[in-house]
Amino acid sequence: MRLSRIVTTALLGIGLCFSQAMAKEMNVGFVYVSPIGDAGWSYAHDKGRLALDEMDGVKTSFVEAVAEGPDSERVILNMARKGYDVIFATSFGYMDPMLKVAKQFPKTTFMHCSGFKMAENMGNYFGRMYQARYLSGMVAGAMTKSNIIGYAAAFPIPEVIRGINAFTLGAQIVNPDVSVRVVWTKTWYDPATEKEAAKSLLDVGADVIAQHQDSPGPQEAAQEKGVYSIGYNSDMSQFAPKSHLTAPIWNWGPFYVNTVKKVQSGTWKAESSWPGLAEGIVDLAPMSDMVPKDVQDKVMAKKEAIIGGEKIFVGPIKDQKGMEKVTAGSSMSDKDMLGMTWFVQGVVGTTE
Repeated sequence: MRLSRIVTTALLGIGLCFSQAMAKEMNVGFVYVSPIGDAGWSYAHDKGRLALDEMDGVKTSFVEAVAEGPDSERVILNMARKGYDVIFATSFGYMDPMLKVAKQFPKTTFMHCSGFKMAENMGNYFGRMYQARYLSGMVAGAMTKSNIIGYAAAFPIPEVIRGINAFTLGAQIVNPDVSVRVVWTKTWYDPATEKEAAKSLLDVGADVIAQHQDSPGPQEAAQEKGVYSIGYNSDMSQFAPKSHLTAPIWNWGPFYVNTVKKVQSGTWKAESSWPGLAEGIVDLAPMSDMVPKDVQDKVMAKKEAIIGGEKIFVGPIKDQKGMEKVTAGSSMSDKDMLGMTWFVQGVVGTTE
């Protein structure tokens, strides 16, 4: 009887320790390149962070408006030193600083968004936003009258170039005469600069404005001019209700929840994740009533086709100089898309 009590007590003690271990709060940190009120990139990631706050045993925090480079290393290092279990860095320029910190904290899980470098405790992730870009291009191509679409773009890196190309191909599939004019702002978030970039595109005859920018500045410029617009990151219709047709948008919640669950269960491993429309990470915002029903139906049919496996970058595809980059009947590999540094025929602008 005494032995039985000892065993029972021991088992209860083990169970209590196990319960306490399971109850240990997991701290998850996020680093953002712009304010969460940008209505764009950081806003979308922060909505994903809030999904983690609904999980038991998970506590999140964030630092916003962190410049790429040395400042981001300081912020990431500070989180690691404080014992954060998982750290998400959500801008391309955070890649090398995060990798440096990851090597110093092997027990911490690091996740970098939009990059390509990895370590045993550092993975990378992005979404196939080019799929939603293609769909939004179809809308823009159908709605332009001047056949000139303006595109206010951040930096000439593969992520942005790939999106412009997909958008252009989408526009061309419904309107072969369309051209997409690109202006680089060299900013992720600068409302005034981004709005001015859109105005410069309006001055050369663009009657639809698209963007790869974090602010709704280009949307506002379009509405002030009385032309159409395509947003980005989130549904920006509230900022330009008379112009906003739709937007390629992010839904990070499912990915962040799934990642943290893997860390909790001990099944996480460093890898490159690139989910898309099929996984619900990217999507197209509801189309405005200004978009004719037949156009909406065509776009939604294409969306279902892409979810079913249809490719976007399928040959023949030529670059601006008329050189064939993708031969007829073939499609680009993920590696080639991730390293894209050239514009498709129909884009007006340079990749510099």
